[in-house]
Amino acid sequence: MKLTSFPVLALLLVCLLRPIQAEPSSFEATSKPNFIIIFTDDQGYQDLGVFGSPNIKTPHIDRMAKEGRVFTSFYVASPVCSASRAALMTGCYPARVGITKPVFFPTDKWGLHPEETTIADMLKSAGYATACVGKWHLGHHKEFLPTRQGFDSYFGIPYSNDMSHPDNRKPGRMSFEEAWKNQAQGIKTWNPPLMKNEEIVEMPADQRTITRRYTDHAIEFVSQHKDKPFFLYLAHAMPHVPLFVPEEVHDPEHAYKSVIEHLDAETGRLLDALREQGLDKNTYVIFTSDNGPWRTQGVFGGSALPLSGGKGWFQEGGVRVPCVMWGPGRIPAGTKTDEMAATIDILPTFAALAGITPKTRGPIDGLDLSGLITGKTPSPRTEFLFCGGLGGQKGSKDFKNVLYGMRQGDWKLLGRELDKSPALHNLADDISEKNDLAKKNPEKVVALRDRAKELWKEVEGNVRSLGYLDK
Repeated sequence: MKLTSFPVLALLLVCLLRPIQAEPSSFEATSKPNFIIIFTDDQGYQDLGVFGSPNIKTPHIDRMAKEGRVFTSFYVASPVCSASRAALMTGCYPARVGITKPVFFPTDKWGLHPEETTIADMLKSAGYATACVGKWHLGHHKEFLPTRQGFDSYFGIPYSNDMSHPDNRKPGRMSFEEAWKNQAQGIKTWNPPLMKNEEIVEMPADQRTITRRYTDHAIEFVSQHKDKPFFLYLAHAMPHVPLFVPEEVHDPEHAYKSVIEHLDAETGRLLDALREQGLDKNTYVIFTSDNGPWRTQGVFGGSALPLSGGKGWFQEGGVRVPCVMWGPGRIPAGTKTDEMAATIDILPTFAALAGITPKTRGPIDGLDLSGLITGKTPSPRTEFLFCGGLGGQKGSKDFKNVLYGMRQGDWKLLGRELDKSPALHNLADDISEKNDLAKKNPEKVVALRDRAKELWKEVEGNVRSLGYLDK
């Protein structure tokens, strides 16, 4: 197969970043920090104890929050899987890196272009060991797998856990409820491949143990690389449906709760491993989700309260996600911030913390949050665009991206068509987006709309190509 590209509109630009220096201890002064991103799938804003869940117990992540920093205005760049993950990996709005279709399927021939600079590419170039464990969903063909995108190794399901190989349909599949009640039979209903590097090692993957096995691989990786800097991207399959947990922690009546509490326990195992090996004082850990909860799944989906909306929507519940950052001695313990931050900011932030000047394929949209993370400076992010892909099913050329609005400070403008009747909310007073203030503030509507279009014009004028396989 031959890798080709669609027309590239972007001029290459070197992204210059000056690292913000924290006050290093003698241990820190002799080593670069390690980085871990724990990325769950479809977890709602409220679905952690520290974020107010009334029934889900997450003592390990709550402890993480007590020892670290909680981010209550943390955004993803898309309310759907693939586009959200592309933004995280590249520091760009999905449209900038050619992601128009927000979800990739097993029949698709495209993926994140290998010439894009991912977080892994950047850190690997600076001597870091890199590993991707879990869901990738940025192209399942070999040309697009994590091993071609800066990661030394990969272990995981290459797309969503409800997708079967070689396509997205399997006759006679069980309902999510039936699969949860009878897990032994349920795991046979879907046919996702489990891969090690670029080879399938199990199909269908036994999803009852997938969260635990992902953690096992994560712990093994950090243990093997404790004497050199490392980057671990741990992208859990859960709580995306179908839901599964090990049989010994299976609660027939409380599926979603069981899954989140199991994720919490496995997160605790990884953090304990860092402590036991003396890595906690030199490691930054970020726990967050790829988008909001899949509310149409009922009891098998989570909660975004007090936010409105969920997965697939640019209301706050779809794009504002729970986030806890942990780094004993580096991140101030027991602190919380409501200042704006986003997954697109992680690449330049890691660059600053590691003292790296990244050279990317073109412009990026992320900002350096190192001062905000360490509690030394306010967030540089005061604006955030809401944009996403719509289009046909034949190929990337049939798709287009749409501007839905933006947040600027406490104000949020959102609408399918910004020139007609967008809604205006002040999130400081109305986090649930219930009170539309557009008619009372026409000047603010115009100002935000003009600014959004200005930012969007720059993104559209510098769109880069998506990778595509042309047989």
